[in-house]
Amino acid sequence: MKKLKLAALISGAMLATSGSAQAETQMTFGGYIKADVMFSDYGNGAPDSGSLSRQFYVPGTIYGVEGNGNQVVDFQARESRFNFKTVTDLDGGHKLTGFIELDFMTHTDGNERVSNSYSPRIRHAFVSYDNWTIGQTWTTFQNPGALPENLDFVGAADGTPFVRQALVKYTNGGWQIALENPETTLTPNGGGGRITSGSGVIPDVIARYNFKLDGGTALSLAGIVRQLDVEEIQGTTQLDSSEVGYGVSLAGVIPIGKDDFKFTATYGEGLGRYMALNYANAGVLDADGDISTITSYGGFVSYRHWWSEQWRSSFTVSGFTADNDPMLTGGAVNKSAYSGYVNLLYSPSKPLTFGVEYMHALNERENGTDGDLNRIMFSAKYAL
Repeated sequence: MKKLKLAALISGAMLATSGSAQAETQMTFGGYIKADVMFSDYGNGAPDSGSLSRQFYVPGTIYGVEGNGNQVVDFQARESRFNFKTVTDLDGGHKLTGFIELDFMTHTDGNERVSNSYSPRIRHAFVSYDNWTIGQTWTTFQNPGALPENLDFVGAADGTPFVRQALVKYTNGGWQIALENPETTLTPNGGGGRITSGSGVIPDVIARYNFKLDGGTALSLAGIVRQLDVEEIQGTTQLDSSEVGYGVSLAGVIPIGKDDFKFTATYGEGLGRYMALNYANAGVLDADGDISTITSYGGFVSYRHWWSEQWRSSFTVSGFTADNDPMLTGGAVNKSAYSGYVNLLYSPSKPLTFGVEYMHALNERENGTDGDLNRIMFSAKYAL
């Protein structure tokens, strides 16, 4: 019955288009269903139920809640996702592509008491016309193809650029050049709550080149230049300052027989939210209210080994460090984050995967306080 309804829906949509569009437009549905069971041990007490850290590893969220128990278990199917794609061949050899994808992560608008209902969120929503892409998708500064095959939602979160946002991108061969949404994150002078500013009219400018080498090795080198800008009133203080940030990131996938080695290495001043899920801010305000950029660097390495056609494992180590000036930032800001992963995955058939993964993470603030997380995760995934 479901197949008949889907066929009727598609047929109706096609009848509303021209005859040539019917013949030249391809429509595909994709995504996957994923269920996770996570046994977590937080060194300083577990975050409350529904907190972001209880969904996946987010650097900076594992310091714990004093008085809470250390060990918790979470069941979820929130990573499940759905996407829809169309590809149309137009007259003159032009190609038009549309893509939208939703999942149910990061929200706190549901609960685990009765129905576990969570709102869908947009992951990707873009249109491509020949070499141009407009809409929301992965930042050009990130190479998602280099991410390790981990069960954790991001996997190596502290060592990788990881941003999805609106952009305008031009692609030509191995080159990608983009103007992307700017957003500045700052630490107040002496420390305190994060200042998030959307001031300024200059977009983030990113360029990337993808290399294809002999033997199947794929590398990418990306660079970013961005304006950090704040123009707002904080209490009785008028903030009006701007500064230039920049960064570079090298990522790659190197085949080793059937196995592969993945890595990313990133350095920059004023990168802020582009690295480690905004574990550190892009800059800090000095006593005069001017922005001073924060230097940061991070990376990960991951080796995936195939034990057989159906069994495989990934071994991943990831890390990030921010070079704060405690005289400006205070001691309560995030300084470093490290995590390690080892897993065993089994695919009895290509679309179906069962797996178990152990991860350990350690976060440290500038004043020496830290938090740690040990997690064993079991997952079942069916790719649509």
